[in-house]
Amino acid sequence: MNSEKPVLLEIENGIAIITLNRPEKKNSLNRAALTTLFNHIDEAGSNDDIRAAIITGSGNSFCAGLDLGAFGKEELIDVRGDGRILIDVMLACRKPIIGAINGYAITGGFELALLCDFLIAGEKASFADTHVKYGLHPAWGITQILQRIVGRPMAKQISFTGEFVTAQKALSLGLVNEVVPNQDLLPRAKEIAGAIAAANQEALATVKKLIDRGGSVSLDEGLTMERKGFDEWYRRVRGQ
Repeated sequence: MNSEKPVLLEIENGIAIITLNRPEKKNSLNRAALTTLFNHIDEAGSNDDIRAAIITGSGNSFCAGLDLGAFGKEELIDVRGDGRILIDVMLACRKPIIGAINGYAITGGFELALLCDFLIAGEKASFADTHVKYGLHPAWGITQILQRIVGRPMAKQISFTGEFVTAQKALSLGLVNEVVPNQDLLPRAKEIAGAIAAANQEALATVKKLIDRGGSVSLDEGLTMERKGFDEWYRRVRGQ
């Protein structure tokens, strides 16, 4: 891998493979890494030749979060000067993003994982939220997203203790969809992304939007939203 680039982008069969590439720093995010990551996610979302994306890490880590060595030295919030932070960039991406978690996903790296549409984990993956351990304030959604996945009591235990959650434990909690041997992680993520890329893209975008929006409204509101969209689609396909 090109060690000069903090984040790599490869496009393969309609799939954007975004690789965090600071293995000597556990793929922690400084300004250059964040800026490049944001640019690649925006590219995945806007490029019509890209139908799905995978985010993974090089070496033994997925991502250790913000580079603490860059605190006070670099701008780590508004890294591009456009007011957008990681959660804004990730949620604005119209294409499905698979997190291929190959190793440690810690604090901000855990949040990056949570912002993916779903996760596939290697057997060596593990997750930890260490905000309280280091006196850090969450910014990328972990306090809200994690409890919606694993339930409020378990989210509190994970975030209050900072203890690591193994890949198998994460599977049992519904945090990851699958656990595979590490050598099979990227091939499996590509296989899933390939199925996504082969789907009808208009229908896929609609279903993604409905699921994403449904997570923040009541069941009745979600069903109404789906029915309204169906009625509009049905009239359109019948030429009415």
